Order: sequence, then C-alpha cells, then structure tokens
Amino acid sequence: MDIKSICKSLRKSSLQLANQTACEKDTALEAVCKEIALQRGKILEANQQDVKRAVQSGMSKALVERLSLDDKKIDSIISGIKNVISQTDPIGEEISGWKTPNGMSIRQVRVPMGVAAIIYESRPNVTADAFCLAYKSGNAILLRGSSSALISNKAITAAIKEGLAKSPCGIPEAIELVESTDHKDVDEILNAVGLIDVALPRGGANLINTVVEKAKIPVIQTGAGVCHLFVDEASDFAMAAEIAENAKIQRPGACNAIETILVHKNAAEKFLPLLEKQLSGRVQLRADDSAYKILKAEAEKNGHNCVVPATESDFGFEFLDFICAVKTVESIDEAIEFINSHSTKHSECIVTNNRSNARKFQQLIDAACVYVNASTRFTDGGEFGFGMELGISTQKLHARGPMGIKALTTTKFLIDGDGQVR
Repeated sequence: MDIKSICKSLRKSSLQLANQTACEKDTALEAVCKEIALQRGKILEANQQDVKRAVQSGMSKALVERLSLDDKKIDSIISGIKNVISQTDPIGEEISGWKTPNGMSIRQVRVPMGVAAIIYESRPNVTADAFCLAYKSGNAILLRGSSSALISNKAITAAIKEGLAKSPCGIPEAIELVESTDHKDVDEILNAVGLIDVALPRGGANLINTVVEKAKIPVIQTGAGVCHLFVDEASDFAMAAEIAENAKIQRPGACNAIETILVHKNAAEKFLPLLEKQLSGRVQLRADDSAYKILKAEAEKNGHNCVVPATESDFGFEFLDFICAVKTVESIDEAIEFINSHSTKHSECIVTNNRSNARKFQQLIDAACVYVNASTRFTDGGEFGFGMELGISTQKLHARGPMGIKALTTTKFLIDGDGQVR
C-alpha cells in the first residue's frame, strides 16, 4: 500500500476534523452507531471467517475468544460509542490561564494530536474503539490490525466509513485501514516522520517491543500485562480466591488478567487449598517448591491434575492462557520487590485487611493501576467510565493506564497581547 499517500490524505482530514464542533462530531458518530447496527450481520459473518481460519491454524482457545465477535460484543461497541458521544468534548478545554506582569493573556488549551496510527493484534473491536476515540478528540487515524482479524476489520471499517458518508458532517477520509499484511507497511508507518504524530502498539510483548525499537515517530507504549496478585497474611482468603478466579479465568487472553499469584508464607496453608478448590482444575498452576507441596496434595484430593513445578522463566511471563505461576514470599516487602522486578507496570493487586500494608503496596508498586481487594480485570476504559479505550499505557510520559479521549490530545499556548515587545 502507498502509506505515504494515505497519511497525506489523513493529514488533510485531520485539519478538517480539528475545525469541527462537538455537535458535528457527535452527529457523525451517531450515524456510525446506526450503520454498525445496520451491518451487524455482515460484520458477524466476516468475523466467523476469521475465527474459522484461526481455529484451523491452531490458535489457542483464549486468543480465539479475543478474536471472536457476537451480538453482545457488537452491542458493546455501539454502547461504547454512545458513551463517548455523551462525554464532554476535550478540544478547546482551557487547562490553565493567567496574565503576565506586562499585560499579556496566556491560556493553555487542549488540541488534537493530528494523525494517530494504531498497530494492534487480534481484537476487531479495537477498530471501532480506536476510531471513535480518535474522531471525538479531533484526530484522523490509521489502523493496522493483524492478519488474523483482517476480514473483520475490513467489515467494521466499511461500516464506519459508510456511516460517516451518510452523515451531513461526517469525514469518511478520517479513518483508513491498512489492508496489506506486508510487514514492510508497519516499518513505513513507524518511519512516517512528519506524516503521523503518534503511534500506539496494542498487543503482545513482541509487537510492542518491535514498535518501540523501530519507531522514529513518537510512541505511546501499551499492552503487555504481566499482572500479579499478592495475598497478604491478613486477608479474607475466600475473597482472595474469588478475586484470583476472576482475574485469571474470566478472560485469560486479556492484558489485565493475572499471570502470577504471590502468597505470604503465613497464609499459604490456608489460602492455597482454597485457591485450588476455587479454580477446580481449570488452570494449570506452576508452583514454587513451597506452594507445590500444598497445591499438589489438594489437587490430588480433589481429583485434579493441574499442578506442576514452576521454572524460573514462568515468573514474569505473560501466558495469556489458563496457566498461572504461584510463589510464596516471606513478607510484603519481598512481594513488592518481586513484583517491581517482574511486572510490565500494568496492573497489580494486594488482598489484605491490613490498611497499613494496603497503602504501602499502593505507594511502592510501580504500575499504572494498583488495586486493593479488587480484580485487576477492572483495568479497562469502559470500566473506568471512558466508554472505550485506545489501550492501557504502561509508560509514564503523556498518558498512563486506560486511555480515553484525552489521551489523543496535546496542548498549545494561546497568547493575546496589545503591542508588547521584549
């Protein structure tokens, strides 16, 4: 594909979009909602083709789930767009303002980035999510999904473009999908200095690392989630087991699913049997020596064959599957040190009734989202009230955590004077 020509067209569209009112953008997004609903059958039929190919290729069950769409997920896409429509337009928001001693008026206001590119894997709902957030924040967007979801992405993009075309103020040219599966196109996107203002990788560690290493344009790093759950000695162990089940099993292929459970040594004898019982043999537990003895005995008693010895490489690894590493620790300090040295700074959780330990954990853990007594599965733009998300930023500059419409904005200073010179 001619990425350069596409980017030039997107740049032109971004300037048009930046000049639109909130009402005009919302009207266009309402038309997109109607069109996605109208083309629901086509989108689901396209997705079935992708899913069939994925299953035939041997893709894991968890990753196939990430790829799959159904009526509920289409409803969620539409609901998410409507949620974004209901939000206050960030463009033009005055963040701060003051007058200088010489009488000049200075205002810092929020403006669009311009042209964004998102390079993502599997999930076709990201196509709609990324478009919606970009459009609402006044940005044109270039989408480059994975080959596994190409048919679905094409169907969703076609519906979006058709909806924009039907709207009196829609700009169909503000979204483009790279339909080629040639990796050279990714390299060209990442080197489009002056044409693309920011790139966002959304997927596994390999994708993210590739984008970060090769990009010559600014990147907001998102995605990889090696998330931990620490069960303190002063915990409600039944609650901890329920949180562990939800955080691991509800959607194991998601970046906010836990990959490692740390257990205080004084809690191991009581908690680990509850954990094994709660998981009911549905998750392979890769346990260190201390945890292995307890879990293995409980698994055999319950007729499960799901506990194996852990290796060092199991800790700090993103399984994205029905697999979880388990480790015992001597103290909360050891847990914090271990997490900070093995996590991807995504989402971390402590289950404890000790308020002092809870605050210590939240203060010292270096991650975008730090939970006390709640599942890491809540790290999500929709759950945070953003309607949708561009991804979960695991870096510290510009944006961190779930990214909503403000994540694709920057600021400019507007200065008004009456003849001042320096």
